[in-house]
Amino acid sequence: MHTPESLAARATEILATLVAFDTTSRNSNLALVEWVEAYLDGLGAPHRRVPNADGTKSNLMATLGPAEPGGVVLSGHTDVVPVDGQAWTSDPFVLTDKGDGRLYGRGTCDMKGFLALALAAAPAILEARPKKPVHLAFSYDEEIGCLGAPDLIRAIAAELPRPALVVVGEPTDMVAVSGHKGISTFTVTVTGHEAHSSQTHLGASAIMAAIPLLASLQALAGRLEAEADPASPFIPKHATLTVGLISGGTAGNILARECSFQFDIRCPPGLDPMAVLVPFLGEVEALDARLKARFPGAGVKIVRRSHTPPLAPEPGGTAEAFARRLAGDNGPARVVAYAAEAGQFQEAGFSTVICGPGSIDQAHQADEFVAVSQMQRGAAFMARLTDWAAAGE
Repeated sequence: MHTPESLAARATEILATLVAFDTTSRNSNLALVEWVEAYLDGLGAPHRRVPNADGTKSNLMATLGPAEPGGVVLSGHTDVVPVDGQAWTSDPFVLTDKGDGRLYGRGTCDMKGFLALALAAAPAILEARPKKPVHLAFSYDEEIGCLGAPDLIRAIAAELPRPALVVVGEPTDMVAVSGHKGISTFTVTVTGHEAHSSQTHLGASAIMAAIPLLASLQALAGRLEAEADPASPFIPKHATLTVGLISGGTAGNILARECSFQFDIRCPPGLDPMAVLVPFLGEVEALDARLKARFPGAGVKIVRRSHTPPLAPEPGGTAEAFARRLAGDNGPARVVAYAAEAGQFQEAGFSTVICGPGSIDQAHQADEFVAVSQMQRGAAFMARLTDWAAAGE
């Protein structure tokens, strides 16, 4: 018999396996995908890959139960953020139980804990002879811009009987979250003209040219904070803009040929990031023209690396009501500042909610963990999902 307790124990075993795969976004996730495929094959569950362009990474979709409309999609990403430079006290790719009620390892809460729960529940779902299907949707490259999910979502929309709703298992402490900010990421590359640093009239430093652009972004970030809607449910309330990476130059006495930086802007529903950036884009265009006027090979290029739409709360949303019922959640409406694939599912027309084990407070840092109690609550959620599928409500 599959009890929540046995499901939680099995999920912990699976989590140990999933954590052992180093699926940092710069790496392939295919070894993990192959393990999940073998696991599903053992259950007789149909599945298929939705790979990236060169086949080095892949999404995975699977169906537990009949090919009927009205099913539930359990969505999660397989990639994790790097551990480089972080002061871990245990091996990040070995699930570690220190006896303090926590399971440590990279991805335990973000978000392999949810994947492990879904996989642990699969045998019980199939044995219950479900009248409604539970679909698994595991993606790649969420951590670097939700890059894999769009192809996966298109495949779900085109190939599966229409699901009723989507549960994205990002860490929410196993309560329902109905909204998140969107995120757009950009790379700006300034190309100058090299010369000796004493001969500034003969060259153009890309770094010096980039400084006003960086200052403009800093000023814009301050303006967004000042213009925050006091009634916003988000924390922080305003759209945020941060420069996360910067590089450039060859030596201290050479006018830099190149300087590049990456920034992201996170907007709540209803605020278009491209509209916010119109003045900045004008500055980029003007600087590009000035540099090219001096040196034809110089200039500025801005590339939008990724765009993930926000998740807007749905009044009377089917997915939120469903997740609240299964999670035993009667709390207030909630939103989160991070971005997720939930907005992409909603944009494709699916009622979507976020609900998963662990806290975002533990994500992306050394000694990431998911509480054992959260895995237990997740197991109870999956047990109720099994009952729902069997009843075909």
